[in-house]
Amino acid sequence: MNLEKKSLGGLAFLPLLVFLALYIGAGVILTIAGAEETFGAFPRHVALLAGFAVALVLQPGVSIQEKTDLFCKHMGNSGVMQVILIYLMASGFQGAAAVMGGKDSVVNLALHVIPVKMLIPGVFLMCCLISTAIGTSMGTIAAMGPVALSVAQGAGLSTAVTAAAVIGGSYFGDNLSMISDTTISAAKGCGSEMRDKFTMNLGIALPAALLSIVLYAIFGGGGSGEVEAGAYSLVKVLPYLIVLGTALAGVNVTSVLFIGILSTGVIGFLTGSCGFLEWIQGIGGGMADMFSISIAAALISGTVGMVREYGGIEWFVNWIRSRVRNRRGAEYGIGFLSGILSAALVNNTLAIIVSCPIANELGGEYHIAPKRLASLVDIFACGFMMLIPHDGGIMMLTAMSGDSPFTVLRYSFYPVLLLIATIVTIQAGLLRTPEEKAFEKQAKAQQAT
Repeated sequence: MNLEKKSLGGLAFLPLLVFLALYIGAGVILTIAGAEETFGAFPRHVALLAGFAVALVLQPGVSIQEKTDLFCKHMGNSGVMQVILIYLMASGFQGAAAVMGGKDSVVNLALHVIPVKMLIPGVFLMCCLISTAIGTSMGTIAAMGPVALSVAQGAGLSTAVTAAAVIGGSYFGDNLSMISDTTISAAKGCGSEMRDKFTMNLGIALPAALLSIVLYAIFGGGGSGEVEAGAYSLVKVLPYLIVLGTALAGVNVTSVLFIGILSTGVIGFLTGSCGFLEWIQGIGGGMADMFSISIAAALISGTVGMVREYGGIEWFVNWIRSRVRNRRGAEYGIGFLSGILSAALVNNTLAIIVSCPIANELGGEYHIAPKRLASLVDIFACGFMMLIPHDGGIMMLTAMSGDSPFTVLRYSFYPVLLLIATIVTIQAGLLRTPEEKAFEKQAKAQQAT
């Protein structure tokens, strides 16, 4: 079923814009007014419902029932359902680990081993390594999020800074890993070799990551070096190590979380730290904390789906393409096309797939190397995903920590530095291949004559 009507062009984005204006606008106004509860005061579900109402009003020649069917179809697509399953299982693991004493043990162990001031830089670095090894940001967030937030809370550190470090580190590898779906989609879609795309990306991402580590060491939240580390049990830390180990081994994230949940029960029973009903209630309580965020994720997917059905994505692609006039403009156009589509679709892989044909077209016209095209679409898609308040990773972590998405975004050093570094290479004409330089030299010579 589809909407067999003319494209609405930019008007197709209205449902999404209404949601963002209400949710973000209300939060900003309440923050300025000095309210204690800002973004939670206007529930995102209500803002999404308003966006859905706008979607129903658009295309008056199509029945309300048909529009509702399409909205529900996009709400229930496989990708968003998998994300919701990860939400529920990650939070279920967190609840189960807490009732069997694992949370306290992992916090105290971390405090014994790592200086408090270096905990958040350590979290960022660990997420960089894990995400590069397993190739998925959501898998890294699901594995590291509960551990990192537990340690931050126990050490008196800012959970908002910790969440930002987890997200940044998780997308570092998503953008670089040879087995990441974004890397594969960008390289294959732009005709680049994987190793060439990796080298190009690394030259931009590594300086941004190193500077982020320094900033997290300086602005690491409100922790104190005088925090006293309590007792811990290595046996009770095992569930966290099992989750991280199986994730690094490449096991599917759903299986990783199932194994983690089961391990909390086995260890809890053997050590006598919890009974069966306590364990079950811990899992259930953790999952219940994610019900609200899961519904929001489904509603966002439905809203984005309606934007696509109304022709908004096709209109935006054509709008970008029509405004490119030179090599620098082409690189900006490719990057912002991928980034804005990533933010609008809430899916960086899909944004890359949509952007690659346009990138190839502009790349051929302005002689941009395939590895540069692949790097641009991947960096901007991941960079923008880290900076939107309705991304799945930030919604999951803020649900666990109770922070506002915009409190977390305030400490999102890595994505900002990554995008700045990329813009510098565009403006200064850096990282050009010998073939690109030869073409530019020839073009300038022709213009001079």
